[in-house]
Amino acid sequence: MAILKKRDQKAVAKEFEKLVEPVKIVYFTQEMECQFCEQTRELLQEVAELSDKLSLEVYDFVKDKDKALQYRIDKIPATVIEGKKDHGIRFFGVPSGYEFSTLLGSMIEVSTGESGLSEKTKSLIAKINTPIHIQVFVTPT
Repeated sequence: MAILKKRDQKAVAKEFEKLVEPVKIVYFTQEMECQFCEQTRELLQEVAELSDKLSLEVYDFVKDKDKALQYRIDKIPATVIEGKKDHGIRFFGVPSGYEFSTLLGSMIEVSTGESGLSEKTKSLIAKINTPIHIQVFVTPT
């Protein structure tokens, strides 16, 4: 059974017309003891099928430990959005509800290379020379 309804698939496919460069979705799962892993994988598979510019790689968090370490994944379900380079975009948990539009927006931004930031903001960020770890937590409550 599809997670996305037909009308939603059409709307997402229309948004994906904005994709320029290929985007790789790297998903980390585990078959045992992961409450939302299967649902997340199904959602990502459906999304990846909506554009030929999207690809999906699925790894087991335990069996593919080296890959998880490479991407600095420490919990699952985990989704990496990667374009020509890894910008550090990670989603943990099911990217549905409010997070779904953020997931799609991230794919488009990675593909186009445009963040939507002003030139002034980009210039200020360029002056940062120390690694910064930014986490955004989202909850509808």
